[in-house]
Amino acid sequence: MNLLELREIQALNTLVFETLGQPEKEREFKFKSLKRWGLDLVLGKKGGEETYFVAEYGKRKAGDVYQEEGVEYEVSEILEELPKNKKLFAHIEMENGRAYLVGELREGDHNIEILRLPAASLLLAYFKKHRLHHLIEALRNVGTATELVKQRGQEGKPYPFEKLPNVARRFLREAKKVEKEAGFGRVALAYFGENKDGDARFRVSWLLPTIALFEIDIAEKADKILAAFK
Repeated sequence: MNLLELREIQALNTLVFETLGQPEKEREFKFKSLKRWGLDLVLGKKGGEETYFVAEYGKRKAGDVYQEEGVEYEVSEILEELPKNKKLFAHIEMENGRAYLVGELREGDHNIEILRLPAASLLLAYFKKHRLHHLIEALRNVGTATELVKQRGQEGKPYPFEKLPNVARRFLREAKKVEKEAGFGRVALAYFGENKDGDARFRVSWLLPTIALFEIDIAEKADKILAAFK
């Protein structure tokens, strides 16, 4: 079998399951999410103007003055809750092919941007902090949606849905639940059977909204589902 024939067989038989919709770009978060992401919320001065911003968790204290990327920051207080009447929202923005997590404090129509950081770097640090090792291993690229890939063994002809073993069917069921919670998702599964040692051979690509993965409950569920598929 040549490469063209193999790719045609795989394309025809790879199973694709989609939770329709657009990847969620914005989500409201609780104050404790900032801590989970490894960030402190700071009241202070940025470039001489009083405002809110974030700093690496535990790195700054009241009275600190420092510079980052040519901007001077002065720390007045490390906050332990959201400011009164303000809510925390975060969304994904794309710039020159790179995804950024943008966080804002919102009161009515008034937004204060408190963070703008590369989403991939923040995701990986956050996964590491919470020991979500299967997400770290699977992460391939990050945009408004994040692609997670898990592959085991040598490729071959994918099995039809009717012949999938229970472990593969369970993965599809549980992935669908996470996608409904996240509002979007896409799974492409090629299951190739077992090798001579009885180990499963497969390749799965899973798309989830990036902003949803910053929600710890969703991230933990996704990590557990990936861990169980082996």
